[in-house]
Parts: sequence; structure tokens; C-alpha cells
Amino acid sequence: MSLFLEKYPSPMEKHVTAIKTMEEKTDLSTGIIYRRRIATCQNIIPEILRKVSVLKVSDIYLEEESWLNMQERNMVMKSHCLTWTQYASLSEESVFRESLENPNWTEFVQKGRISVTGAGLLNCVLEAFAQTFLNQGVKKGIRIMEMLLQEQCGCPFS
Repeated sequence: MSLFLEKYPSPMEKHVTAIKTMEEKTDLSTGIIYRRRIATCQNIIPEILRKVSVLKVSDIYLEEESWLNMQERNMVMKSHCLTWTQYASLSEESVFRESLENPNWTEFVQKGRISVTGAGLLNCVLEAFAQTFLNQGVKKGIRIMEMLLQEQCGCPFS
């Protein structure tokens, strides 16, 4: 799970330009490690849509919170977009936990939500674009993790 927290920034994902840890603390009674980080990402919205002035920004900021419970061998991550909050809501939740089938495996469950308001006829276009981009990002993130795991542990994916 710690490898997941170290996957960005990476030359394999050029859109994530920085990650800054804003807060990190350990609950002494439970041992749960809490982290709050801010990710800086390049604005990947197509130029045609950036004609709308509010979309014409160079960077997009995301906040990520995570709770790592080493005793129960799980981690919960929640992230949301800090940019355009008056027009859009983008959120994601990921859970990493020990597999019931094999304690050496990690089960990964992820869900996300996208909602765009206040953009009139562009609402549907922006939601569709965001959904496509996020789906591609999930696939790319999995490929990056597989490459990092292969580098660190050998090739378990053949």
C-alpha cells in the first residue's frame, strides 16, 4: 500500500506534476495513519472547451485523504477536486484490503462520482469528458502500479 502512495509524480504520468503532504498523523490508540495531500495536475481539458474562461486554468488541484490501518491491513483513500468546486464535483474513493482468498493478495475497490452544474449545455459534454479521462486514468494508474511492483518484486503478472 505504501508503494501506491509513492507512485506520483512519475515520468509514466506526466499530468501529475506535484504531490505535497499537507498533514500526516498517527492515532496512538488505533495506530491508523492519516495523510492529507494536495496533487497538482496539468489541465487536460481540450483547448476547444477552454474557450469558456473558467476552464482556462493551467493547473487543477486535487485533495487526497488516506487512512492506513496496518493492524487490519487496509487503507481507505478519498479524493476530490479543489478546482471548479462551484461548477463541478469530482470525487473518488478507493479501498485496499487483504484478500479473503489469499492474505498475500491485495483487493482494490474504487468508485467515483462526477457531477457538473452551472455550465448550461456544456454540463453533459464536460461530464462525458471527465468520465472518459477518469476511466483512462484508472487504467493508467493500474499499469503504473504493475510496473512499480514488477520493478520492486519481480514479475508476478506473467
